[in-house]
Formats: sequence, structure tokens, C-alpha cells
Amino acid sequence: MKKIIFRLFIILFFTISIAITYLSTVGIETSRLNNQISLIIKNLDENLEVELKKVKIILNPIKLEINAKTLGPKFKFKDKSIELENINTQISINSFLNDNFSLKNLEVSTKSIEINKFISFIRNFKNNPEMFFLEKVIKKGYLISDIKLEFDEDGNIKDNYQVKGLIKDTKLNFFKKYNLDKINLNFYFSKNKFEFNEINLRLNNTQFSSKKIEVENLNKKLIIKGLIENENISLNDKIVKNFLEKNFSKIKFKNLIFDSKNQFFLEVSKKFKINKINLSSEIKLKNIQVANDLNLKKIFPNIKKEINLNNHLLNIDFDKDNLTIKGSGGILIQNTEDIINYNFFKKSNLLNFDTKLIIDKNPLSFNSLGYQKKPDAKIEIILKGTHNFNEKTDIELFSIVENKNLFQINQLSLDKNFKVRNFKKLDLNYLDKTLKKNQIKIIQQKGFYNLTGSEFNADSLIENLINNNDNKNLKIFNKGFDLNIKIDQVYLDNKHIINNLFGKLNFKNNEMVNAEINANFSNYKKFKFTVKTINQEKVTTLYLDQAEPLVKRYKFIKGYKGGSLDFNSSKKENVSTSNLKIYDFKLNELPILTKLLTLASLQGIADILSGEGITFDEFEMNFNNQKDLMTINEIYAIGPAISILMDGYVEKNKLVSLRGSLVPATTINKAIGNIPILGNILIGKKTGEGVFGVSFKIKGPPNNLETTVNPIKTLTPRFITRTLEKIKKN
Repeated sequence: MKKIIFRLFIILFFTISIAITYLSTVGIETSRLNNQISLIIKNLDENLEVELKKVKIILNPIKLEINAKTLGPKFKFKDKSIELENINTQISINSFLNDNFSLKNLEVSTKSIEINKFISFIRNFKNNPEMFFLEKVIKKGYLISDIKLEFDEDGNIKDNYQVKGLIKDTKLNFFKKYNLDKINLNFYFSKNKFEFNEINLRLNNTQFSSKKIEVENLNKKLIIKGLIENENISLNDKIVKNFLEKNFSKIKFKNLIFDSKNQFFLEVSKKFKINKINLSSEIKLKNIQVANDLNLKKIFPNIKKEINLNNHLLNIDFDKDNLTIKGSGGILIQNTEDIINYNFFKKSNLLNFDTKLIIDKNPLSFNSLGYQKKPDAKIEIILKGTHNFNEKTDIELFSIVENKNLFQINQLSLDKNFKVRNFKKLDLNYLDKTLKKNQIKIIQQKGFYNLTGSEFNADSLIENLINNNDNKNLKIFNKGFDLNIKIDQVYLDNKHIINNLFGKLNFKNNEMVNAEINANFSNYKKFKFTVKTINQEKVTTLYLDQAEPLVKRYKFIKGYKGGSLDFNSSKKENVSTSNLKIYDFKLNELPILTKLLTLASLQGIADILSGEGITFDEFEMNFNNQKDLMTINEIYAIGPAISILMDGYVEKNKLVSLRGSLVPATTINKAIGNIPILGNILIGKKTGEGVFGVSFKIKGPPNNLETTVNPIKTLTPRFITRTLEKIKKN
């Protein structure tokens, strides 16, 4: 009997063992669990349904659980369905045997499905801000995911859910001007945290990648942080414009190539408003081109239309209110590369800047000051200050240093249109290109400015004032000011010096309205300049005992020597009436006069002009100016050899039209000498064969003048009258 019982026990043991082994490894398929699983899932949401095929169950004898798994199920939510790879759950053996079981957990593995459908599915289980945010910004894409859910005794999902998987070819619509697409990444979601790993994406057709980005749900805010590292990124013009020109609207960028390492942090409210943002970047800027709209050719002679920044190392820190940029690298402004260092800090509407430009091989010049950088010298240009957007710019220091040469301005304040409001001090101490010493200062004191110095070469400054056709460049101040001047020695050119220059200038609306300046040449000869404005009429006078340093600068006059100059002009309502007189001077060459003499067959006088020169006792010109039109009422010049009388007009840079008479002095003397009684008194009993005079016309564009000459046998009464006036004065 015992043997029978033992054998039955052995058979039962093996039978149970085989059954357990089979159930634990192979399992069985049944539809018995379908209704129960469907009901439990429907308890999660009444609109959620599941289509199940047969459920395969596998025994877990150690945990006394049954693993239930179904392949190819479908979730249906309202009129949409999601195909899944499988659903897996664990059921206690006890509840299974009693036919009264509940799910402890649920594991869902998806096929490749549309990401929007997946997010809608997740929101049915856990409708939190993260899911709402993703549903709003994700527009397309696919994912494969594994979802793990645990349930409490009442069938509710616990907070320890986990979702992981991968995303392919996704597109986000979060920023208006930035297209984020071709997003591929691995993800992991838990209760309050999202993790994204091995991220690759395309921003406006440019590829980016990141190792890790995290999103945390903390109370009433989301924290987004991560690290992005990229190499050899090339951004097209459109992306550069959207990002950089939005922040630097007046600067045009293109062709941006860089490597970067970026750490970022965002704090987003439940309503998806960005409360905090921080970006810390290390950037190797390989190249960027900046359009150059600045008119700086007079300072940088070889300046290019585009400025290139090459091989810059930048550190950028950005948050919602502050931006800090520190960097250095090569800058190609002219033909060879220079070095620039910079430090910018922006907070609200204030931008602090501190820059240094080191110029080595390239030229630099200030034509008005006669300065030109030596080819083998280095220059440091420092610009430091604060810019208040739409209000003003305060430049603490602007300096240019080349060895012992110094150009420096302190505490310069500019208005929003970059016109000068005021400055504290201007210091110029340099050798110019003629090796003359220049040492002057302008210091603000109690509402006015004092210009003082030991020596200054004004040669280039005078040349620029005469030849400068653009008055807009001089309109640099936003209000009037007074300037007191006292300079010991001023060079007018290489030969002529004035001493003890002193006086006062008064400016309003960028125009000199009152002035009085005095100085002395050697041998007590005088220099005097005045401006007086009364009842909107401005009267200007200039007197030089030595006219040569001024007159010889005009291009149509060559070989001018000697003479004194007396000029006065009255200007009212933009119309000026002027008189210019020059006494006792000599001309070696005047191209128009030479041509006239040649055409008039006065070759002897022409030879004198091109040789020793012709002496004039007096030159007088009466003319009016209105905008670009000069109307010459009369030019009269008289000398021992010839006399000239003419009038006409000059339209600036367009047309010259002059006509007049030219008469040798012998003819004049003979004609006047024949006047009864008066001729004997003025001229005396002079004899000479005399020659005919000529009338002439000069007309055409300034660079292509045509001259015609006709002989005259009699002098006009006007010519004789003007000559008599001059003779009487002498």
C-alpha cells in the first residue's frame, strides 16, 4: 500500500512539475482574461477600449503570479485607434483561481506609431502639464515606446509610471522663426521628469545634436536643462538674420560657421511662459561676415565692404535680463588680419562695452589732422562705455595709441542719433606725417570748452575745409557751445606760421554764429577772422597779411606768391553776398589765363606767365552764393602786364559759364591817356604802339571747359570806369 501511495505521489509530483514547467516556459493561450482586462482598462477611461486576441499566460511560481501577454492588440479612443506590439501584465494566482482578480501593473509596447496619437493616449492616463505642452508643440513624427504602469488596490495608476522609447523624424512648432524638424532621440518619462538622450535635430535645415536634455516638473513650474555640443555648424543667411539681427537689428550678418558647447536652463510656468532662461556657451567662431555700412575710408584707406571675423573664442552667458559676451580673435577689415578683443554686458536697456582693436600691418590715417600710421608700427584702439538703447551712449574712454602718439577723448556723451552732447576732455599729442609736433587739448569747464596747446599743424585741416563738399559730416553736435582758443604756434603750411593764436567761437545748430580770432605772422603781420550774427544776418570777415598759405590751395591756381587778402561776406536766409580782394601778388601759372593769352595771340605775355610769372596789383571779386549756385557779378584784376574784367556763374560740379574782357596794360594806358585833361593827369604823356584787347567766353563742365576768344578794338565804358577807379586809388 505504501508503495502504491509513494508511486502515486511520485507520478503526481512529476505531473505537477511538468505542468508547472510547461506553464512557466511555454504557457497557454486563453480568452478567459480578455473581458477582465478590457474592463480594468476601461476603468481607466470610459472612452478607452482595447481589442485583444487570445492572451498567453505564463506561470511565475516563485512570485506566485501569472504573466499575461497578448500580441497585436489595439487601443481605441473615441474614433481613433493605436496599434500596439503587445500588452503584458501580472496577476496573482490566488485572484486568478478565484476568478476575481485585478491588475497590479500593465506593460505596453508600441509599434511605430504617430507621436501625436501616442501623446493623446498618455494624457488619458496622466493629464499633466508636460503632456499638454508636448501635444501643443509636436506637429508630426513617429515613436516606438515601452510603457510601465502600476495600479493600486482601487485600480488607479500609481505615480511611479515609466515610459521609454525612441522618436523619429519629429517636427516641433515652438518658435515662430525657427523650424525644428528631423528630430531623432531616445526618451524616458517618469512622474516628474523627462529625459532625452542622443538627440539629433535640424534647425532651419542645419543639423544639431545633444547628448542629454532633462525636463522636470517642480510644483508650479517646469525646469528644462541640457547640454548641446556641435562641431562645424554652418548657418545660412536666413537663420543668422532671424537670430542675430533680431538682437542687433542694425548689423547684417551672414556665413556663420562655428563649433559650440552649450549648457542651457529654462524655467517655464504652467501656462508655458518663460520665467527664467540661462545659456552658457563656449563657442569657437570659425567665420562670420558682417556687412560694412560705415563710411570709414578716410580712416581705414583699404576698408572692405564686408568685415570678416575669423577664429574667435567666445564665452556667452545669457539669461532673461542679462547677456555677457567675451571674446577675441582675428578681424579682417582691410587687406591683412588684425586682432580684436571685446567684452559686452547687456542688462535691460543698458549695454556696457569694452573693446580693443590692435592694428599691425594695415594703414590708418586722420587726413584732417595730417596723421598717418607708420607701416611698421602697431596701434591700439580702445573703446569703453555704456549704450542706453534709444536714449544715449556714454563713452568713458576712446583712445588711439601708437608709440608716443596719442588721440584720446574722455567721458564723451552721445544722444540717440549719435550726435555729441558733451565731453570732458580731448587730448591730441602726436607727430604728423611731416614730422611736425602737435600738442593741443580741449577741456570742458563750466559750460564752455577751452582749447589750448603749444603747437598745431593746421595745414591738412585747412585743406580739408576747402575741399570738403559734404557739410553733413560737420553736423556732429546736438546743441550749441562756446569754444575759447589759445595756441602758441600754428602752422598754416610748411612755410607760414602764425603765433599766439587766441579768440572765441560760438556755435549754434552746428554752425558758427559768432567768432573773433587773432594771430600774428612774423614781422608783425596780422591774421584776423571774425563772425558776427545780428538779426539772422551773419557777417564774416577774414584778413591775412600773407595770403599765400590760403590762395595757393585752390587747384586752378599754381605758383601763387605774396599778396595780402581781405574777404567779407554777408549771409541771410541762405543767400550770401561776398567780396574778395587780394593785393600785390604774382601768378606763375593759371591754366585758363594761359589758354586765353595763347588764343588771343598774346604769346609774349603767356611766356611771362609760364616763366617768371605775372604781377597783379589788385584782384577783386564780387559774388553771391545760394545753395550750389555761385553768381559772379564781377571779377576785376589789374597789373602791369594785363587787366581782366569778367562775370558769370558756377553751378557746383555741373557747369561753369564766364565771359569777359582781357586787355594788355599798354592798351589800357593808351586808351585812358587819350582822355582829354584827365588822361594827362592820370597817365601822363605815355606812348606805345598798343594792341587790341580780346573778349572771351568760358563754358562747360568743370573738367571739360571750352574757351572762345574774339578781338576787340575798343574798350567798354565799364572796363575804363573800373580801371579809372583802381588808378585813382593808387
